[in-house]
Amino acid sequence: MSSPASVSKPSLTIAETRARFETVAADVLAEAKRLGASQAEVNVNISQGLSVTVRLGEVETLEHTRDKGLGVTVYFGQRSGAASTTDFSSAAVRDTVRAACSIAKYTAEDDCAGLADADRLAHDPPDLGLYHPWGLSAEAAITMARECEAAAMSFDGGESSSGRITNSEGGSVTTHEGYDLYANSHGFIGAVPVTRHSLSTSVIAQAGSGMQRDYWYDVARDARMLDSARAIGEQAARRTLRRLGARKLSTRHCPVVFEAPVASSLISHFVGAVRGTNLYREASFLLGALGQQVFAPQVRIHEEPHLIGALGSAAFDSEGVATSARELVHDGVLQGYVLDSYSARKLKLATTGNAGGVHNLVVDPGPDDLVGLLRTMSTGLLVTELIGFGVNLVTGDYSRGAAGFWVEGGQIQYPVEEITIAGNLRDMFRGVTQIGTDIDTRGNIRCGSILLERMTVAGS
Repeated sequence: MSSPASVSKPSLTIAETRARFETVAADVLAEAKRLGASQAEVNVNISQGLSVTVRLGEVETLEHTRDKGLGVTVYFGQRSGAASTTDFSSAAVRDTVRAACSIAKYTAEDDCAGLADADRLAHDPPDLGLYHPWGLSAEAAITMARECEAAAMSFDGGESSSGRITNSEGGSVTTHEGYDLYANSHGFIGAVPVTRHSLSTSVIAQAGSGMQRDYWYDVARDARMLDSARAIGEQAARRTLRRLGARKLSTRHCPVVFEAPVASSLISHFVGAVRGTNLYREASFLLGALGQQVFAPQVRIHEEPHLIGALGSAAFDSEGVATSARELVHDGVLQGYVLDSYSARKLKLATTGNAGGVHNLVVDPGPDDLVGLLRTMSTGLLVTELIGFGVNLVTGDYSRGAAGFWVEGGQIQYPVEEITIAGNLRDMFRGVTQIGTDIDTRGNIRCGSILLERMTVAGS
């Protein structure tokens, strides 16, 4: 872990911000009611941040951001209208509510429209430790970004011409804090202060006529949990150097391991296939799959929205519905969908508290790390980068450009590039052989490397 600049007092005063936002939200709801709306909801938010990028030691970008906004949706029976503003003055708020009400008069009735059911809303939501402001000055951010980039550039032979790392796409530091309040005419009001901080670098290596690039990063709610600038830079350098001398492969069928940082994309395709919007539109290959075997029997996927300080944690979703731990896949069998109130009504089901997405989707690992997965695979492809987006959720067809390493005898033999991996997600999910213990926690999907028993690898 790094020892970042000490945390200063929050620049967003939480108590004062909440009091002001509650007043604005109450004014919105009162005005909507006065204008005849049967239901209404409002979201008020403010955020600020700092972003710095240096390249070859020189400052390339330095950006301070500060944003705020208010969005209101009103319902007149089954008709709805929405409007937004960045002006929180009383006159602007009234005009915004009037605009939403005016729009509602021209929309078609939708029998699934409306607020989340009142009995599903969160009461006394827990504090999940999502707010850790970082008192980072621009000067300190520049220093940290330079340190991260320099660690990568000097990792292999120094910054002289003798080193194989010859160029950089930059080192970056970002820090963000925000406050978001949601309220509706059911009487619900919930507010969440959040922070998010990151550090990254990307470099280019050259050997002979071949050039490769790679990167590394870390992200956390609390800056004290970030890896050090030096550690991130050195990992970026390692990942770049190991790609030098990449070869092409001939077309073949073989086992494939998706390294943890890209394995989460497979799980995101699963989430898309069980998302309510795609289901009621009949645009998913998992339509009607509830209760069926969709993954290999050893796969368990569950949602853990109340993990303290995690990037995907939330006590309630964007409709105010209380979140709770639940299983999506148990023993490979699909246990539930990903629904907000609207899609749930379309499907004649109940919301799962997923308006705005999933919250810390955890894929349980098996006994082995990445080294163990490669040993189990013996001969096959390790994928470390995916290129393009050739995924059809209606049919499950999957085809993406990739780069990585060819493995024989459980050991990496050489890097490969300019290949395409293809299959069908239905077969790929059922062909999961193992999931690694090398869980990547830098996102909303927490998953280790995934070993698939067979895919098509198209090359030369």
